[in-house]
Amino acid sequence: MARSARSSATRLLYSLCAENTLSSPLSSFSSPFAVLVLENGQRRRFSAGNLARAKEEKEAWWKETMEKLRNIGISAHIDSGKTTLTERILFYTGRIHEIHEVRGRDGVGAKMDSMDLEREKGITIQSAATYCTWKDYQVNIIDTPGHVDFTIEVERALRVLDGAILVLCSVGGVQSQSITVDRQMKRYEVPRLAFINKLDRMGADPWKVLNQARSKLRHNSAAVQVPIGLEEEFQGLVDLVQLKAYFFHGSSGENVVTAEIPANMEALVAEKRRELIEVVSEVDDKLAEAFLNDEPISPSDLEFVPLVTHMEVSNWTITIGMESDGPREMAIRRATIARKFIPVFMGSAFKNKGVQPLLNGVLSYLPCPMEVSNFALDQTKNEEKVMLSGTPVGPLVALAFKLEEGRFGQLTYLRIYEGVIRKGDFIININTGKKIKDIQEAHAGQIVAVFGVDCASVRYTMTSMNVPEPVMSLAVSPVSKDFGGQFSKALNRFQREDPTFRVGLDAESGQTIISGMGELHLDIYVERIRREYKVDATVGKPRVNFRETVTQRAEFDYLHKKQTGGQGQYGRFLKPLPVLFPLRTAGLEERLAPPFSRSNGCAI
Repeated sequence: MARSARSSATRLLYSLCAENTLSSPLSSFSSPFAVLVLENGQRRRFSAGNLARAKEEKEAWWKETMEKLRNIGISAHIDSGKTTLTERILFYTGRIHEIHEVRGRDGVGAKMDSMDLEREKGITIQSAATYCTWKDYQVNIIDTPGHVDFTIEVERALRVLDGAILVLCSVGGVQSQSITVDRQMKRYEVPRLAFINKLDRMGADPWKVLNQARSKLRHNSAAVQVPIGLEEEFQGLVDLVQLKAYFFHGSSGENVVTAEIPANMEALVAEKRRELIEVVSEVDDKLAEAFLNDEPISPSDLEFVPLVTHMEVSNWTITIGMESDGPREMAIRRATIARKFIPVFMGSAFKNKGVQPLLNGVLSYLPCPMEVSNFALDQTKNEEKVMLSGTPVGPLVALAFKLEEGRFGQLTYLRIYEGVIRKGDFIININTGKKIKDIQEAHAGQIVAVFGVDCASVRYTMTSMNVPEPVMSLAVSPVSKDFGGQFSKALNRFQREDPTFRVGLDAESGQTIISGMGELHLDIYVERIRREYKVDATVGKPRVNFRETVTQRAEFDYLHKKQTGGQGQYGRFLKPLPVLFPLRTAGLEERLAPPFSRSNGCAI
């Protein structure tokens, strides 16, 4: 691998061992640095310029873990291939051992589609969280819905994530929900990668989609890959950073074969690589200086290389890797984390091509929790912003961003921003003051789910979270009054889980009114009431009370006479009938007195 001049010099490896001397096994390695791991799992990093860091034992246990942690979300327009992409990621990382398709013929469905409704309709209704391990890095993934009716799921997921993948269809390009999702990513300042999917489909044109992203989404982006063929001839990818070709062999594309760039693509690859360097140079001064001086740009100037190599020596484990500390290294990573550049990857998740390089891009270009700035609002100081350290050192600060009612109670998803929680510790709900305990250990930067946290979806979080107002309402009622208790229980649960789902009682008509983001949104909840609570509901339009009043003056003379066998009734009305609201005539406004008052001359 090409290396810059400054990072090519071999550094000394210091070994601290009283009884076992590590000398001969290291003679075959020429490594910039090494990480020593003791039997108890404690890690120590040693390098020539930073030997003093080995003494900071209090930081060693969590810093290495947080550096190898990525919290990402996958978002896109509906039917762009988000869930299919997540299914491949889980397969290649070993979390699942079989690939199942959305609406697959086997009837199993994708792993992330846990609801029966999701499998039947072939759409994602609720955001689903999972994790996987890739090259010793832990990647927490949230797969979000693509339909506009479930946009709150995307909203609260992006609120707690450190990075994201924006999936674009190579045929449909930038679509309406693509614009909405990108706007949400900008709102929460989330660094992101773009993945142009479905290159195997007829009409695929990744360069058209890239231009649409630049024009419609205002992305400062460039491709980091070039496809080898399109549509039915799509075979693999060329990495513009490493200048290598990748082909995906095996029944599920699990074998990635590295080869030389095809001769007929060398000119195109040179052109696209120069375009990549130019775009990154516009936002990165260090790379721009080298580019303007016509200095050669090596792969290490653009990309971060994770630690992946291990060696066992007696009771020690040594992790060998490359460290880029030169002035130009990791230019793409710096620009991506600063949200000044968006790398564009390509592939076809359905055809099992391009997923592994995308995972490498997540590790190389998206930030770890320590590289993202997070703020809390101090309620005692008029919601003044407070910078969070993002480390396990300090008091516990966690955000409950999603609720889910299960068989064992309410499951609450937490993003930990500061501090550590351990089993037996007490957590205090800042809204209610209640204490919750008996949890497993987790530290800052992690996303966990716990039982026993009693809270409801709120419209404001640690910092502002945008909750759109409902746009549609329906009247619902149980078919039988015997199921009124279950019906109310279902509505209360869904209202706690989804802040865009509102329930109210019309005081005039007595109807129960549900409001949401669209027809599909409300239909899903009505169907869930029927399936999960065994309650059939009647659905209709909300009733509106019919009101009428007198709209104009009327002159009349009415005589009332009625004989009932006794004293009888007699009355005469001579005045005009008044109006209850302003009467506008020729630009003049006049308000008449209320009807049937004695001042109007009504006599009985």
